[in-house]
Amino acid sequence: METAGPPAAPGQPGQPGQPGPVLGLRSLSFAYQGLLEIPYEVILAQRDTLEVLDLSYNLLEESPALLGELEKLSTLILDCNSYSSHVKFPYMPSVTTVWINKNKIGNLPTFVEEIRSKFPNIKILSMMNNESAPSYFNGGSLDQYIDYRQYVISQIPSLKILDDTEVLEKERAQAKKTYRMQRTREGSKKRKELQN
Repeated sequence: METAGPPAAPGQPGQPGQPGPVLGLRSLSFAYQGLLEIPYEVILAQRDTLEVLDLSYNLLEESPALLGELEKLSTLILDCNSYSSHVKFPYMPSVTTVWINKNKIGNLPTFVEEIRSKFPNIKILSMMNNESAPSYFNGGSLDQYIDYRQYVISQIPSLKILDDTEVLEKERAQAKKTYRMQRTREGSKKRKELQN
């Protein structure tokens, strides 16, 4: 009679007589693992079913390029890592929720453009406790917080929730008005510079 050895390590193909990794998971968490790199081998083994991926509370800063293979992923949680404004995401139209609280995002326009272009169906974005998301929690004023919200909402019209607060229609209308006027001023300034 053959006895099975210890289970294979996650992501390692099972040896004869040993079970392999569990497949068909809809949710996977690598939170609090002290990871420096994304464990793609384990994650991509779930590419056909994975909907929620939690990589929070690690030391990640590399652009998560291979996550683009997860065609069913809807929620990506990257809280408490070391991602900067210059992170490059793959194009992921299935993703509707991104949490990237408490990272190192300092350049709001650069980061928001990346989110807008790579997650075209995003509805929930949370980026609290980043330098570029001023609030009472990190020393920002109420005016800075309102301006931050208006900018993000104007650039990502599909948002329903920003941080922990629902996007109201009157807020969306004000954001559109404020940032349309700013773009118009910037455009006329550029035209004047070109004429001189």
